[in-house]
Amino acid sequence: MRRADFDHLIASAAIVVGQEEIVVVGSQAILGNCADPPGEMLKSIEADLYPRRQPERSEEIDGSLGDGSPFHREYGFFAHGVGPETAKGPQGWEERLVAVDIPPRPGSRLVPVAYCMEAHDLVLAKCVAHRDRDWAFASSAISAGLVEPAELLKRAEYLPIEQEHRAGLVRMLKATIERCRSGDGNG
Repeated sequence: MRRADFDHLIASAAIVVGQEEIVVVGSQAILGNCADPPGEMLKSIEADLYPRRQPERSEEIDGSLGDGSPFHREYGFFAHGVGPETAKGPQGWEERLVAVDIPPRPGSRLVPVAYCMEAHDLVLAKCVAHRDRDWAFASSAISAGLVEPAELLKRAEYLPIEQEHRAGLVRMLKATIERCRSGDGNG
């Protein structure tokens, strides 16, 4: 997803729910943290969104802008309406959201703002999901210098997961950081 696609999607979601504040918790939240992230971080054609003030209305976003919708068919990207519980970020992640002003859609009076997961919180939430693509995302963020390894390790202690799972995640995160430092950040 390109930044212009992201802006279009956020502005459209704001119109669907009649609210200017939209939270972005999936991988494409990186667009709120970095003007030009590495291309491998932008492979997704969807963004995980919910209205900040009424997360329960995310179903409206999903219905209007979701997978298979006329919007998706026309533009080639879509929104996945989610809730705050979808993000498994470290404690306090909602207080660290990064606000990004979005250009309004022509004819709309709404001035949308995307509240994107902060990069460290986003990377850790991806690590919790524990899919190969999530670890590749983490590697790209570390290799590109978008996150600080020490801060990732510090915040990992505050992830909302069982201690045993956290210990395994931290081991894998340390190995990923080491591979990135040695120049082999491919996984």
